[in-house]
Amino acid sequence: MMKLALISALAGSAAAFAPSAQTGTTTNLNSNTRPDLWTPTTSYQNEIGAIAPLGFFDPLGLVKDESQEKFDHLREVEIRHGRCAMLAVTGWLTTAAGVRLPGMEAAPFGFKALLMEGLPSEVRGTIPLTLMTVFCLTVFMQDSTGENAFPGDYRNGLIDFGWDKQTTEWQNRKRAIELNNGRAAQMGILGIMIHEQLGNLNDIGLPQP
Repeated sequence: MMKLALISALAGSAAAFAPSAQTGTTTNLNSNTRPDLWTPTTSYQNEIGAIAPLGFFDPLGLVKDESQEKFDHLREVEIRHGRCAMLAVTGWLTTAAGVRLPGMEAAPFGFKALLMEGLPSEVRGTIPLTLMTVFCLTVFMQDSTGENAFPGDYRNGLIDFGWDKQTTEWQNRKRAIELNNGRAAQMGILGIMIHEQLGNLNDIGLPQP
């Protein structure tokens, strides 16, 4: 009974943000007297990443001012975080499977990798090297030439791999795949980190460091 009530509550809260069909009757629930129930413009509803059943999901109204510049900035931030999260999930699963670089066979994985107690200084030196890599990626992974075709496009006129030769439909599909995989990876690495600290990764089928 408790599970049924919880599921019903979650379904009700999700439905509150789902796009609804237009009707001819105006009520207090969809009038301007409720600014918290902001309805995105049609252009936002058609943006890449707006997927069913919620469509364009912005319950906090971060782009309520409908500033395209602000939207592009937030989308770029989302893509960058998604890319880092995909690398994080891949790296965690790889090291959890026991894969190591030569000379680092004894290095732990998970949060314990930040300590590396008892390991040679050469191995511990990978931590500041990793932090420097993150810094360089943050500083230099930018649209330096102003030639980006969309938020997150960092080719800067140097790398293409045949992207421009593809159709718009193909490009949009690939961009949507990257965006949604990044969203899933952000939730995934956050869940792994939380369950690792709780000490119950084994309960969800992952090895506990």
